[in-house]
Amino acid sequence: MLEVRDLRVEFHTRDGVVGAVNGVSYAVDAGETLAVLGESGSGKSVSAQAVMGILDIPPGRVTGGEIRFAGRDLLTLGPEERRRIRGEQMAMIFQDALSALNPVLPVGYQLAEMFRVHRGATRKEARENAVELMERVRIPAARQRAGDYPHQFSGGMRQRIMIAMALALSPELIIADEPTTALDVTVQAQVMDLLAELQREYRMGLILITHDLGVVADVADRIAVMYAGRIVEHAPVHELYAAPAHPYTKGLLDSVPRLDRAGRDGGGELPVIRGLPPSLLAIPPGCPFHPRCPLAQPVCRAERPPLYDVSEGRTSACHLWRECIGER
Repeated sequence: MLEVRDLRVEFHTRDGVVGAVNGVSYAVDAGETLAVLGESGSGKSVSAQAVMGILDIPPGRVTGGEIRFAGRDLLTLGPEERRRIRGEQMAMIFQDALSALNPVLPVGYQLAEMFRVHRGATRKEARENAVELMERVRIPAARQRAGDYPHQFSGGMRQRIMIAMALALSPELIIADEPTTALDVTVQAQVMDLLAELQREYRMGLILITHDLGVVADVADRIAVMYAGRIVEHAPVHELYAAPAHPYTKGLLDSVPRLDRAGRDGGGELPVIRGLPPSLLAIPPGCPFHPRCPLAQPVCRAERPPLYDVSEGRTSACHLWRECIGER
């Protein structure tokens, strides 16, 4: 359904050129969930915005690669063709529903607008469709609440409205950009269960962007881990959790609290990844992760690792991936 090949995105700033996405490649099939993980600033959201065609240009600019959706390279399409694809064939759920929704329009009006603009529905038909969508995502008293404004809903309910908006035109692909941010764990679980249920029902492809490995453990089919604008590990979810093939992935997994273990030393402290992500204005030579990596060797400082084939359908951008798997 979607194939991204060697995608590159830059931002031109006063301080220089920021290489936000540096050769990202992945594919998503119908009914499949790909989770994209990484710290803030790793390029997750920027790569998704490039796929959707909603980058701020300038200062952002796609400088290379292909984004093929249903066989067509989206980067070669004109603005009007790209706009028709957004919403109808691919849609995005944003992480901050309060700022993504228009604060001065009722939520029912905003949902109905999708049907009026893209389907030519009358106001009455569009409103009925909006109410049905709100019921579908389990908004209580949907007909009465269609006239309410975004600030009158809780965070979890606003996120459900964003999901309803993304589903309105039955797209083939949905990109969910940290859809559970700022929600408590109970509401997080409800939102993720709802997304999974709707995905099975509509057989949509789903790209789930997050920094929380706990959120994706039960819903993802494959995981792509990003660091410094590049995918450093790509693997089926169970293989990655069982034996990560990159020290960065291992550090992320070790930093997740688990009931079946205390800290590494038997106490209550969690392991951490030392240091900070690199500046995208000046990515270190060699492996970008080597200043923070406990396994780093001279080769890591001198040579940028290619994507090594760890096994079928699994890659790692680490010279020492065998040692990393052996440590787990």
